[in-house]
Amino acid sequence: MTTPFGGAGRPAPGLPSLPTPPTGWPVGSYATYEEAQRAVDHLADSDFPVRDVTIVGVDLMLVERVIGRLTWGRVLMSGALSGAWFGLFVGLLLAFFTPTGPALGPVLVGLVSGVVFGVVFAAVGYGATRGRRDFTSASQMVAGRYDVLCQPRNAEKARELLAKLAMGTSGTGTSPA
Repeated sequence: MTTPFGGAGRPAPGLPSLPTPPTGWPVGSYATYEEAQRAVDHLADSDFPVRDVTIVGVDLMLVERVIGRLTWGRVLMSGALSGAWFGLFVGLLLAFFTPTGPALGPVLVGLVSGVVFGVVFAAVGYGATRGRRDFTSASQMVAGRYDVLCQPRNAEKARELLAKLAMGTSGTGTSPA
């Protein structure tokens, strides 16, 4: 399964490895990625050669959604928790490879060391911002619309199939080109 942002990181056989502009004729234009995906799924269900189809996000924008406010308490707690996980992992590895067999000592040393280093690194990182970014957020790339392109040899058939889809589901916002 692939995502709108490139999937697993390796291009599929037959696809260019460098970024290239899309080719093909427009056969549909949709307001959301979900609608464009549904259109391509409809083509696939109709035994259409979907290797000729491309979904193109047009009018790209970066959307940053603010999740919450950052405080020293949250920063230090987050640093302690992430350090604890890493320290626990290192401590378990040390305990597993000790010649006397698994012991609690290396696990505790790893856990405590992880918490200390996690808190220190989080504090240094947050302190370096000097209050310029006192919030957490999640970024996402979205498009103003999603066009479905098809290679010319099958574009007319794709338009016909997508027109049938649009007629069968009135009011969904889909529109074939």
